[in-house]
Amino acid sequence: MEKVPSVKGVNIRITSERWLHITEEHPEMAGLYFEVLETITDLVAVYLGNREEYLAVKEIEPGKYIITVYKETGRDDGFIITAFLTRRMEQIERRKRIWP
Repeated sequence: MEKVPSVKGVNIRITSERWLHITEEHPEMAGLYFEVLETITDLVAVYLGNREEYLAVKEIEPGKYIITVYKETGRDDGFIITAFLTRRMEQIERRKRIWP
């Protein structure tokens, strides 16, 4: 199980069960494990989700983004819920931006 720090310094983990979920729901993510983790630490923005989760955004090529959705459950613990690719940033940008 890998852990990476969020912009708030909370350790965010990804379990093998979550990675399996991500790759089953979004097969195009299969080779992007480390990029999903990097989205938490090397990102362009964080938006607030509908259920107190966060959406971390990383541009991987011009106009193409990885969105990693995660939840912080405490001051030092959190987990990745899902991740996906998008070119439709206008849908993400409608949410409240919390970082930077």
